[in-house]
Amino acid sequence: MNEFLHQLVAGLATGGIYASVALALVMIYQATHHINFAQGEMAMFSTFLAWALMQAGLPYWGAFALTVVISFVLAAVIEFVVIRPMHEAPELSVVVVFIGLLVIFHSLAGWLFGYTIKQFPSPFPSNAWYGSELMSAHQVGAILVALVMVALLFSFFSFTSIGLALRAAAQNAPSSRLVGINVGRMLMLGWGLAGAIGSVAGMMVAPVVFLDPNMMTGVLIYAFAGALIGGIDNPVGAVLGGFIVGVLENLIGTYVVGTELKLSVALVLIVGVLIVRPSGLLGRKIVTRV
Repeated sequence: MNEFLHQLVAGLATGGIYASVALALVMIYQATHHINFAQGEMAMFSTFLAWALMQAGLPYWGAFALTVVISFVLAAVIEFVVIRPMHEAPELSVVVVFIGLLVIFHSLAGWLFGYTIKQFPSPFPSNAWYGSELMSAHQVGAILVALVMVALLFSFFSFTSIGLALRAAAQNAPSSRLVGINVGRMLMLGWGLAGAIGSVAGMMVAPVVFLDPNMMTGVLIYAFAGALIGGIDNPVGAVLGGFIVGVLENLIGTYVVGTELKLSVALVLIVGVLIVRPSGLLGRKIVTRV
C-alpha cells in the first residue's frame, strides 16, 4: 500500500510539470489554433538561459525572474516575426514552421551550451518541512508552482480588461477588431505568456531530469496528452489533464507495462481521447450550423 501511495503522489508531482507545459500549449492554441511543437524546446532553451545566468553569478531567484522576462519577450518576438506572416498560410506550412523552430532551438542550445548533461539547482531545499518520504520538497514545490500559475492565469483572464480582450481575440478575432481590440498585440501577449509559462516549467523539470538539449522531448508528449485529455482550449482542463497523465503514466508504467514502455501510455491516451472525446473533458464542443 505504501508503494502504491508513493507512486500515486510521485505521479501527481510529475503531473504538475506536465500541467505547466500543457498550460503553455493551450495558451498558444487559443491564440493561433495551432499546436506549438517547439514549446518543449523553447522551455529547454529558457532553462539553459537561467543556468547561464546563475553561472554568471546571479542568485537563483534573480536568474528565475530574468529568465521569465526574457522568455516572454522572445516568444512575443517569434510571434511577430515568424508566426504572424504565416497567418494566411496553409495548415501544413504552419506545422513545418513549428517543426523548424523545434530544430532551431534544439541545435542552438547544443551549439551555445553543449550536449553534456548539467545539474540544475532546485529552489526548494531538500530538508524543507513540506517534504516527506512520499513526496520530496521539489515535487511538492512543482505542484504548488503549477497551481499558482493556474490561479494567476484564471484571475488574469477573468478579472482584468487585458485578459478579457485576449480571450475575445483568441475566440473571435474579426468581432474583436470591430470593437477596437488590437488582435495582433493580444496574440503577441498570448505567445509571451506561453513562453514565460514554458520557462517556469523547464526550470521545474531540470532538477529532476538534469539539463541537456533533449530533456523536454518526452515531457512535451506527456503534456500534449494532458492538454488533449483536459481540453486543448481550456487552461484549467489542460492542468487537470496534466495531473491525470502524470498519475496514469506512473501507475501504468510501474504496475502494467514497465518503465521501458511508459512513453507508450501517453501515445495511447492521445489516440484514445481523439477517438472517444476529441474536445477533452472540459473542452468546448463546437457546433456549426449548415
